Amino acid sequence: MPGKDIYFFKFIVNNQVFYKSKFSYALVNLKPLVPGHVLVVPLRTSVLRFADLTPDESIDYMNTLQLVHKFISKIYKADSLNIAIQDGPESGQSIPHLHTHIIPRYKTDGFGDSIYNKLEVDDLDAHYKQFEERKSKFINITENSKSELDQNDDARKNRTNEEMEKEAKHLNEEIEKFIIDSKL
Repeated sequence: MPGKDIYFFKFIVNNQVFYKSKFSYALVNLKPLVPGHVLVVPLRTSVLRFADLTPDESIDYMNTLQLVHKFISKIYKADSLNIAIQDGPESGQSIPHLHTHIIPRYKTDGFGDSIYNKLEVDDLDAHYKQFEERKSKFINITENSKSELDQNDDARKNRTNEEMEKEAKHLNEEIEKFIIDSKL
């Protein structure tokens, strides 16, 4: 999307963004759990947790979540969606920038609640040492109490910038149509 650079934490994600509002944006995921797994993120990078949003940002964020929810449901023909905010490192938040996962779900996908275990990753930036230490401490405490539904994450691979840019462009075209059609 043209204009000022958009950051997810410290990473420029312009080519992954398919929707932008006044205070929020939606982007395609680097390592999606399923096709259509996208994120909604506040533009202000100092928003680490949900409670850090200002009242105006909160309204915009929720409106963006609703729009993207309806859009992803339609475009991916999802039976249901998981909408997940991991709010703090003990909850599995891997990047110290508020983000909400929107994950299409289907009657036959077989994930059940194990989808939440798949959201946890360990790629934190050293600059956020306190965040990393809290996450590590939480993992050590819970290491022996992992659910039998916990699945190995090795099968999820990073997508290329080209793959994400192509998907973001496609979703941007489709969400613009969706917004116009929804106002009828």
